[in-house]
Formats: sequence, structure tokens, C-alpha cells
Amino acid sequence: VLPADAVLPLPDGYDFAQAATLPIAALTAWSALVTEGCVQAGQTVLTLGTGGVSIFALQFAKALDATVILTSSSDEKLARARRLGADHTVNYRTRPDWEQAVLELTGGEGVDLTVETGGAGTLDKSLRATRGGGIIALLGALAGVKAEITTGMILMKRLRIAGILVDSRAAFEAMCRFTGQHRIKPVIDRTYPFERLPEALADMQAGRHFGKIVVEVA
Repeated sequence: VLPADAVLPLPDGYDFAQAATLPIAALTAWSALVTEGCVQAGQTVLTLGTGGVSIFALQFAKALDATVILTSSSDEKLARARRLGADHTVNYRTRPDWEQAVLELTGGEGVDLTVETGGAGTLDKSLRATRGGGIIALLGALAGVKAEITTGMILMKRLRIAGILVDSRAAFEAMCRFTGQHRIKPVIDRTYPFERLPEALADMQAGRHFGKIVVEVA
């Protein structure tokens, strides 16, 4: 039994597996793009990787009529991202100076918003890839939690770094309405029964997934 204010109805057309992707990954992406980023049509969003948050960020940004640049180490995943609507993709293994690739794609200006999932290992590059006055939505630490960053660049470019940790109930309700209006469906890579949880965690740790991994507990 749960308090009534702790639950929400399933969005129209969603099953339980799809709905399970919303409270953390989707809401975190929503917070980055809408609550903090205030993304508008015609702006450019950079999102790092192809995990659950990054793919939701791609889907939300395209629904907001933004241009999306997405990075990954896998050409196969980049191709899938383009099929979902990514305008430009960069393989950071073959292009380790991916921040320069982003600048080239934006005419030297940089992006309006960076969805920063890497943390310490990518933050400095994200600062360079973001335009003056832009926003870095810091919501992950896949590449570490401690970093040396160029503070002068933050000052000179008037950058804002926003820490993201999901969002409010009101934001969740707004996001659910938005997903319904724009017919956004979660990208679920695999669904595992609970007894295969170690395998699911291993797949996630190895970065084999594209979008979300769902574990069924009942």
C-alpha cells in the first residue's frame, strides 16, 4: 500500500516496463532540458552517450524542435541514434577531440545545452563544446567524480553548470503529458527477469545497452 500522492497513473499506451523507465532516466533528462535548460526550438543540444538518460534527452530535444548532437564510441549505436532523430553524431573513439567536432558542427559557436553524463572525464571538453552563456546539465559521473577543470573558461564564457537529480512531482506530471502529446515511447534495449539481475548489471556496466535496461521483479 502506498500513499495516494506517491503514485501516478500510467501514461496512455504505456505498459509497466515502459513506465518503469520514467521516474529516474526520463525525469532526469526532462529536468536537464526543460526545468534547467529551458530548451527552445532552433537551439542545439549536445548529449553524451546512448544510455537511458541520453536517449530520453535526444527524444525530448527533437520533440522541442532542437538540433541534437550525440556522441558514442559505437558506430552502430550512432546509426540507431540517427534513426531516432539525432542530427549529428560523433564517435569519440575515432574522434577523441570530440569537443572540436562539436564546435565545427556549430560554426565555432558551441551548443546551447550539454547533457553531461560523463562527469570528471568529460566535463572540461563539455565546457569547451558549450557556447558562451550556455548551460551544462551535470547529471552523471560515468567517467569519474573528481576533475580538474578550467575555471577561467567558465568565467570568460559565462557558463552555468546545473547539477541535476531527477525533479519534482509537478515536473513528472508535465513530462508525462508531454510524452503523450508527442507520442514518445521509451527505448528499452532488453528486459530481464529478476533472477537474471547479475546479467543485466553486467550488460549495463559493459555499456552494451542502447537506451534502458528493465528488470522485472514480479
